[in-house]
Amino acid sequence: MIESAEQATGRVAREYHHGRTPAAWAGSIIAAVAFTIGAIAFLIGPNWTLIWVASVLLVLAIVTGGVLRRMGYGQA
Repeated sequence: MIESAEQATGRVAREYHHGRTPAAWAGSIIAAVAFTIGAIAFLIGPNWTLIWVASVLLVLAIVTGGVLRRMGYGQA
């Protein structure tokens, strides 16, 4: 009889502590770049092209974090 999920899949998940995962880092860095570009866009204009670029980057940060988490690079 199989005793654990690790034995069933043959793969042991890495242990991360409180958000220190590759998924969290990638999402946070992309979001920080998006907010920085958005702030600069508001200060110099507003420059609507840069605001939309920042908005797309922010959505990309959320998607990237979710995809990496589902790939096993996030905290369960």
